[in-house]
Amino acid sequence: MDFLKKSLICAFVLAAFFMAGCRQKDNSMKNGEYFGTGDGRSGPITVSIKVSDNKITGIKIISQAESDFAQPAIKVLTDGVLNGTNPKKLDAVSGATLTSKGFKKALVSASDSARGIVEKPKHYKDTKCDVVVIGSGGAGLSAAVESASGGAKVIVLEKMGIAGGNTNYSTGGINASESSVQKKLGIQDSNEQFFKDTMKGGHYLNDEELVRVLVENSAAAVDWLISLGADLSDVGKMAGASNPRTHRPKGGAPIGSHLVSVLSKAAADRGVEVRLKNKVTGILEVNDRAAGVIVESLAGTYVIEAGSVVIATGGFGANMDMLSKFNVAYRNFGTTNHPGATGDGIKLAEKFNADTLLMEKIQTHPTVAKESGMMITEAVRGNGAILVNLEGERFVNEMETRDVVSGAILNQIGKTAFLVFDQGVRDSLKAIDLYSELGILKSARTPKELASRLGVNVAGFEQTLTRYNAFQKSGNDSDFGRKGSEMPAALESAPYYGCEVAPAVHHTMGGLKIDSEARVLNRDGKPVEGLFAAGEVTGGVHGDNRLGGNSVSDIIVFGRIAGRSAVKNIKK
Repeated sequence: MDFLKKSLICAFVLAAFFMAGCRQKDNSMKNGEYFGTGDGRSGPITVSIKVSDNKITGIKIISQAESDFAQPAIKVLTDGVLNGTNPKKLDAVSGATLTSKGFKKALVSASDSARGIVEKPKHYKDTKCDVVVIGSGGAGLSAAVESASGGAKVIVLEKMGIAGGNTNYSTGGINASESSVQKKLGIQDSNEQFFKDTMKGGHYLNDEELVRVLVENSAAAVDWLISLGADLSDVGKMAGASNPRTHRPKGGAPIGSHLVSVLSKAAADRGVEVRLKNKVTGILEVNDRAAGVIVESLAGTYVIEAGSVVIATGGFGANMDMLSKFNVAYRNFGTTNHPGATGDGIKLAEKFNADTLLMEKIQTHPTVAKESGMMITEAVRGNGAILVNLEGERFVNEMETRDVVSGAILNQIGKTAFLVFDQGVRDSLKAIDLYSELGILKSARTPKELASRLGVNVAGFEQTLTRYNAFQKSGNDSDFGRKGSEMPAALESAPYYGCEVAPAVHHTMGGLKIDSEARVLNRDGKPVEGLFAAGEVTGGVHGDNRLGGNSVSDIIVFGRIAGRSAVKNIKK
């Protein structure tokens, strides 16, 4: 009886405690209008929600800078919430991941306000660590993972509200030669050919030593990513490459967001702390060496002292002032870059008299959808698509390097072109499904109908397609010299697809000068003690024209090297 009595008393106490806890955690929303903000692909997204009877009954966009192609994603998420889905449980819309995350954050923030939950910015105190990494793109995360794997305490600082930088937008893949995946698929390739292709693509302005490092470490980079959980099982061919060497997820799916997810998890598993919305405004200097950073957070400014500093802030493709300063020809160009690509790292290194090179070398991507501003991966052409002008005629070898194709498009009437392909090409590349889902592509049952929908000369287009298909079957493009291996199949499988495209600023080849150990060099050619850099913030790897697929190789290979060198510097 005593046992029964005690059990009943315990049950009563627990029930009372549970009920009290429930009352204290009242998650109901109060009626009214509430506001929230989140960082989207192109900047802040601010929304208001209307709450009635603990339900969100209305959503308004107060301000946003997302492109037209992202609007369907916003509508999908809006409909989901109005139909009863908790904003915290919304899934990102494929192809608009960054917009989805920003919009979701704005909705969650507004709904939290309706519940009386006020998110206070985190206050960071002055602290110390072994390695501080500026930037959370592919290069920064790779450096962080390697440093942490070497036993270092690592903090990554990201000024934007989401991690990944431009890596989030990468679609093509990572170039590598003599890789385990190539060997498994029976693809013949060599480091020497990869080196030659890269030097030729960069018009021999590349730093040969850095290119050798890129090439000779590329296969190991692929194996490393696979060991972390990346899917790089598919290998395609991009413009400027002699052999298929662009590694990507199964079916040719976009690589960028996949790698950001894989690297973010790897960093977290190794104890790396990633601080979002924390902008580095200065690098500490002690006896001419880098010794930490000054950080501006939402709650105020603080200092991190560190044994090594890695700059991985990306390029300046979204900084119109810098673009115009170094090459006025790009003053009025659009850009494929995220809004955080403003050249911060180059400015931060100026106090160390850091050297730069090739700053005027700015690359455009030739196939950016004119209406939406979305980049169409080069792999579409690699898998067989062609380019035609308003007359419906081809005007360039579609597999030429980006600078050549971009220049050829700009020489056409209207400075645009039309990327066209058939169902066979679509079936060969999963990334195309995304363009279709976002409404970027126009489709038709016949070539004649497609030409009409695109607004190009019907007779000219039909004649061009017939001529190209004959070239494909003979393996000889007598018009523009496209190789037989670069014309995998005739374009004759309905339906047919097309999209108007034009060049936009895509990559800045110039940046900080580094050596093979990713050490930043000053204008005397000497390494700046404690300062390292990797990725698009550096110059020399790509010469004056980057081959598609080489940027991901660059950020992974040199990101890893920067991470290892940073640890070596501490131990030294």
